[in-house]
Amino acid sequence: MKIYSIPADLKTIIFDIDGTLYTNQLYVFEQVDAQIRHFAHTTGISENDARKKIQSYRSTWSREHDGKKISLGNAFKAFGISIEESIRWRNELLSPEIYLKKDERLIASLVELKKSYKLICLTNNPVTAARKTLKAIGVDTIITDIVGLDTCMKSKPAMENMEKVREITGTDYSQCISIGDRYDIDLALPLELGCGAILVDGAEDIYDLDKILINCRI
Repeated sequence: MKIYSIPADLKTIIFDIDGTLYTNQLYVFEQVDAQIRHFAHTTGISENDARKKIQSYRSTWSREHDGKKISLGNAFKAFGISIEESIRWRNELLSPEIYLKKDERLIASLVELKKSYKLICLTNNPVTAARKTLKAIGVDTIITDIVGLDTCMKSKPAMENMEKVREITGTDYSQCISIGDRYDIDLALPLELGCGAILVDGAEDIYDLDKILINCRI
């Protein structure tokens, strides 16, 4: 975990989902690879060639943008796969319930956090797919607000997504904190907008988040 900043008047916590609210590297890999395999089948190339093509593009993009990372949805756009198509693929291909299970410690933590803060998820998966993930880990009734890929038709980082979060929660950026496992995609833009930010390694870092937020603000 790395704490960048915590707002003094914190009212809203913005959670990434994948790699943040659960720790399961197999599913993190599979949900990306499932889309790349589908890309291979639809374009008539081998799965390995598709993996190499996407990885090569993302690596080149990173070198040309000072080491920043690009989301898979934005990478696909370079190969003619629209955000609309990415949304259809994700809704059809992703099955989090196969890989994930209810996380009682996460549930307890989020229940405690919800007593003091508004909770919302901002994800690069469509809302339907995201809700399936939240249900699989047992928190879909705790975090009910989701801004997804199909909300603004934009992949993180995108100003439109952040504006939607602000609209839904009714809080200023200075009263929000973004929690995610990828700096460039989950945290960089929120920090630029005046939000707080915490980089996490997985769900284990969320278990004591309520105590961390209190201690860091004392």
